[in-house]
Amino acid sequence: MPILENRDIVIVGQQPWDTSIGSNCKDLALEFSKHNRVLYVNAPLDRRTGFQQRHTEGVKKRMRIIAGEEDGLEQLTPNLWIFYPDAIVESINWIRITAIFRMLNRINNKRFAKSIKTAISKLSFKNFVLFNDNDIFRSYHLKDYLTPSLSIYYSRDYMIATPYWGRHGKQLEPELIENSDLCVANSVYLANYCRQYNPNSFYVGQGCDFEMFNDGDDRIQVPSALAAIQKPILGYVGAILSIRLDENILLHLAKERPDWSIVLVGPEDDDFKKSELHQLKNVHFLGPQKPETLSSYIKGFDICLNPQGVNPLTIGNYPRKIDEYLAMGKPTLATKTEAISVFKDYVYIAETPQDYIKLAEKALAENSSELARQRIAFAKTHTWEKNVEEIYKAIDQVEKKR
Repeated sequence: MPILENRDIVIVGQQPWDTSIGSNCKDLALEFSKHNRVLYVNAPLDRRTGFQQRHTEGVKKRMRIIAGEEDGLEQLTPNLWIFYPDAIVESINWIRITAIFRMLNRINNKRFAKSIKTAISKLSFKNFVLFNDNDIFRSYHLKDYLTPSLSIYYSRDYMIATPYWGRHGKQLEPELIENSDLCVANSVYLANYCRQYNPNSFYVGQGCDFEMFNDGDDRIQVPSALAAIQKPILGYVGAILSIRLDENILLHLAKERPDWSIVLVGPEDDDFKKSELHQLKNVHFLGPQKPETLSSYIKGFDICLNPQGVNPLTIGNYPRKIDEYLAMGKPTLATKTEAISVFKDYVYIAETPQDYIKLAEKALAENSSELARQRIAFAKTHTWEKNVEEIYKAIDQVEKKR
């Protein structure tokens, strides 16, 4: 039986339930709800987004709820409810003076908390656990306003490395970590970061959806656009962003080995759209694809790539896509970071663009069905069930201390 069961859990975070992209927090909520009652709270609508995206269905739905025309509480499963707050908060991150930001942020938090309390009351949640998914600003005061029996801060990205979160987050996030009863992180780097401010900080790993990434599933067929490309294919699946990927690694691979095909699947930012990579005949940009089709592209790769740039934003991130690559049995090359250390026995880890060439040659030469089997078996140790089990262990350890 799970360590935590028959409890009430309130989840707040950055990603709404109706997001179109994958979300750690949604997967965790589903796993929590197998043995506990869970209220998943979407972020409140901020005034700027409400105006700029007023014609989108997401904003229209939230405005109907704020106007009282629609109930913001929806039951998804017997143990899981989704809540759309009936509050609007002010867009204040443009304010440069942190003292003024703090004052206005407290007002925003009060509005948000008041709305959450209505849902908590309707569901008769008692002695609940508050689980905060990296929401530094809107949820900064929720421990005080909601008075949970236990507050958890979940760190899955080094948010303050970005301009938006960094301006005030460099002061507020360490305070939020310190004020939480415990912190859990999906990478060793982030757990160590949290431990600077709170000794009750734990590395709990990461889950992956293996139903979508299953090489033995005969329904997964290589797309025709990929099948037409010359092999061997070294491929990447994901957002193609200059802040996260090292363009020089890809240029080096493509130029040094013109007999290799480099395939990039995903949306590009403006920097990559202007990249020299578009001029190289052996580099293929296949554009954004539906999430449910990504495994079919991975199936067609001979080697999977994670050519990550190393910077404050990326250095601590758990590379979820590597689990997806390994779950398909694929040899995988990745840039060395502290977070990648958990994969060291199953991934080819490079420190330089030159390493990528040597390791790709090695991976192509030694690949086998036995190595593929080992990769798949290792990836499948990173389930959401295991991830939540580690979170429960951390909770249990802290509650026993108290």
